[in-house]
Amino acid sequence: MFNNLFGSKKKMEETSKNTVSWIALTTSEQLDEIAQKSLSRTQMIFKHSTICGTSRMVLNRFGKDITHDKDKADLYYLDLHRFRELSNEVGKRFKVLHQSPQLLIIRNGIVVAHDSHGGIIEIDLNKYL
Repeated sequence: MFNNLFGSKKKMEETSKNTVSWIALTTSEQLDEIAQKSLSRTQMIFKHSTICGTSRMVLNRFGKDITHDKDKADLYYLDLHRFRELSNEVGKRFKVLHQSPQLLIIRNGIVVAHDSHGGIIEIDLNKYL
């Protein structure tokens, strides 16, 4: 009954994943690639908790509202529960305190902006491209 009222968790997450060209972040080696690629192109990491309603809501809203030039940035999706150690490594590598959901924007090897929860939607992504 509730799935019909509010939509299923899986369907909502898949909708956002389908509207955004996500790159799955699954290995620590990708962090080196992200840092290197950020020297010439903006890199973004969206850290998502698959068991958190707030995280799911922000992910879906982000997917619907994102209006950036897709040729100027790469968007990575990190499933915090499947890759918890990698999530910890992201925090250490890019010097940000873990939050969920969380968006990191990386340029020249460093985080130039980050926010969590509703603040993610408020970030003007075009400012960092």
